[in-house]
Amino acid sequence: MSDLSEQQKIDAAANTLAQPEGSSLQQWMETRIARYSTRKYDWDALKFQADFDPKFRRAQMRYVGTGGTGVAKDVNTVPAENFTFSTMVIPAGHEGPPHLHTDVEEVFFLIRGKLKVIIEKDGERFETIMTDRDLISVPPGVYREEINIGDEDALMCVMLGAKKPVTPTYPADHPLAKIKR
Repeated sequence: MSDLSEQQKIDAAANTLAQPEGSSLQQWMETRIARYSTRKYDWDALKFQADFDPKFRRAQMRYVGTGGTGVAKDVNTVPAENFTFSTMVIPAGHEGPPHLHTDVEEVFFLIRGKLKVIIEKDGERFETIMTDRDLISVPPGVYREEINIGDEDALMCVMLGAKKPVTPTYPADHPLAKIKR
């Protein structure tokens, strides 16, 4: 496509971050909310792994996009533009198998539980134990594996994302707008 204006029209139409023409702010923002009360754990998203070995059984609850799972579409999520966000339950003794993302950083934030996280790259191996409210950021191209070594379900947030956003601005009349950073 050589006409830049045509490409911009396509890009604008595909951008879920733009307020749809004719919609109110309330109507638009309601499409940007994923409430816990409307979520359910999806034990089937990674079922193909659990079918291979029951130790890989775990559930995902999606909020933004579908993450790196085999779920192609979930109309009950906020559309993903720059990152995906979900929660995951890993039952005691279960694990997330070694995997890597070639294109994106993956962040695990352990809300509660005890996980052994194994990181491998180019023949080197690193292991760490994560507990409540610990976070690990795994760069692209690095294998990661999570094993629930605790006695109860581990609950974590999983985010796949892009680079640091531009620093936000404040309304011109807000006192913080005048503070130099």
